[in-house]
Amino acid sequence: MSFPKDFLWGVATASYQVEGAVHEDGRGKTIWDTFCEKPGAIKNGDSGEIAIDHYHRFREDIAIMKAMGIKAYRFSFAWSRLFPNGDAKREERGFNFYDELVDELLAAGIEPVATLYHWDLPQPLEDAGGWPTRAVLQPFADYAFEVGKHFGNRIKFWAPLNEPWVFSWLGYGTGAHAPGRKNFDDAIRASHHTVVAHNLAYRALKRANPELQVGPVLSQTLPDVDNVFDPFQMKVAKYLDAHNNTFWMEALFRGKYPDAVNEMFGKVLSDVIEPGDLEPVKQDWIGINYYFNNRVGHEVPSNHPTRGRIFDKLLGLSFEAAPTTQLTDMGWPITPQGLGDLCLRWTAEYGDVLPPIYITENGVANDTDKSADGKIHDTARIQYLNDHLRSIRDAISAGADIRGYFQWSLFDNFEWGFGYEKRFGIVHVDYETLVRTPKDSASWYSQVIETAGQSLLDPKIEKDLLAD
Repeated sequence: MSFPKDFLWGVATASYQVEGAVHEDGRGKTIWDTFCEKPGAIKNGDSGEIAIDHYHRFREDIAIMKAMGIKAYRFSFAWSRLFPNGDAKREERGFNFYDELVDELLAAGIEPVATLYHWDLPQPLEDAGGWPTRAVLQPFADYAFEVGKHFGNRIKFWAPLNEPWVFSWLGYGTGAHAPGRKNFDDAIRASHHTVVAHNLAYRALKRANPELQVGPVLSQTLPDVDNVFDPFQMKVAKYLDAHNNTFWMEALFRGKYPDAVNEMFGKVLSDVIEPGDLEPVKQDWIGINYYFNNRVGHEVPSNHPTRGRIFDKLLGLSFEAAPTTQLTDMGWPITPQGLGDLCLRWTAEYGDVLPPIYITENGVANDTDKSADGKIHDTARIQYLNDHLRSIRDAISAGADIRGYFQWSLFDNFEWGFGYEKRFGIVHVDYETLVRTPKDSASWYSQVIETAGQSLLDPKIEKDLLAD
């Protein structure tokens, strides 16, 4: 069985992870520039100062995409490259760069898919309070309008924010990401403000050009419960699901927070919600970023090292979460069935309210060195992608309206707090020379695109084939 004829096959990157050139052409400082200066914040003291130099090599990179048969490229605008201080002052050299990028993509027959914010907040807006305050909201709406007005005649699909859970909780709750703050109440406030910001940006983009297709891009994961008859595990699963998923699903599609969110965060939320904050808009599409399911096991003592550390501190729920599957280089379990299950779940629960689904990120960290033949035989990545695409195809057959898939990531790049240690790319980058080398997975993905998925490996035979 093949995928639908008009299925959108893409790859994805993010500005800070690939562009480099952080001091060039008037770009302003961001929270990630600042965070990378903090000793110990990033593995090996790495930063995105050079990254993979996409800023200067984008034509070469687009040529690689074209040769692979890629149909769409999801990228993010660097807010500080267009408006260095996050205010109304424009930097035309930044607009010129993205003009050239978008025009080159279109000339290559590749559809640009734009994200307005992939975590690189202009530093002056963080200095004004950042996402836990309302200081970001109107500047973000103004930014969305100006960028939508400038590029809207060439870009159809727009996502205001990438993975609001991640930059709210890791940036303001745990401190693992920029700006490195550690206050769970601030993470809750930031989470709410991302809902407000998304809807403000949606309306701003529609004012700029009513034809634009605007939707949220959410990182999502299903709770994977060991024992559904264990009340403790089901309680953890309820709150984990609310924390990761339904906080944004309910707010964006139904204009309210679910009961489990109010049970966890109601006191803080009651102080920050203002009239009109949750008034929903009609989302044109939804992007799901999926990597793994969250395992939920039995209760353990509070000092036990678990994957539920955030929950330990929030709710005192300490649970064993040892995965029962193979792990990726990130230490994440491999659970491809969860992706299809997730799409079918939303299809059933939201019905006509749910717009078309696009898988906007899915990929695996796998550091495979070059072999003696000079090639990179990343068979583990091929198997991971193959199994997730089969899960998507099965979900489509079962009734989910999934219209596209964006592999993460096209290139090895700066992987946030891990620096350059973790490689998600289907194209290898030598960080010393910046030479790009397509891996076996790039050739495999090209074939999948060319055959509309008919070349996907059958699970019964893939192990033997991949071992050859």
